[in-house]
Amino acid sequence: MEHRKLNVLFLCTGNSARSLLAEALINHLPVGGGKFVGYSAGSQPKGQPHPLALETLASHGVSTAGLRSKSWDEFAAPGAPVMDFVFTVCDSAAGETCPYWPGQPVTAHWGLPDPPAAGDEAAQRRAFREAFFTLKRRIELFAALPFDKLDHLKLGEQVRQIGQQPAQ
Repeated sequence: MEHRKLNVLFLCTGNSARSLLAEALINHLPVGGGKFVGYSAGSQPKGQPHPLALETLASHGVSTAGLRSKSWDEFAAPGAPVMDFVFTVCDSAAGETCPYWPGQPVTAHWGLPDPPAAGDEAAQRRAFREAFFTLKRRIELFAALPFDKLDHLKLGEQVRQIGQQPAQ
């Protein structure tokens, strides 16, 4: 597992906010020496990224190129990249019946509050910033795991513990 890039899929119902933040972060951060390829998807994609998600990423120097809201069906289809890790970042996606993921990926729930549901625009901006920094911290912890020294079960335990890290 340590000699190839690891595919990581972040899931959220609408795939317009939290999961897109996570996809952009894991692909941007220098953690892990570029050993990850991040993806995101949703069970009911909104069709476009939330403007404040894009603004939050851009304000922290994270590229938004190529980010789009998409269905998780894209990643369950034949020929799709095989995922090594699948993380849900919203409670509703965690409770849904997910597609079958080939390859038996390690799964975990990294739940966060929904930034667009935070209230007025100022509250939403704060919520997006908090989600950004919480996901950044969790991804940094994830990238620091000794992947080559942990079996599938132990790796699962570790990534689930990361999901319990409090919001920033």
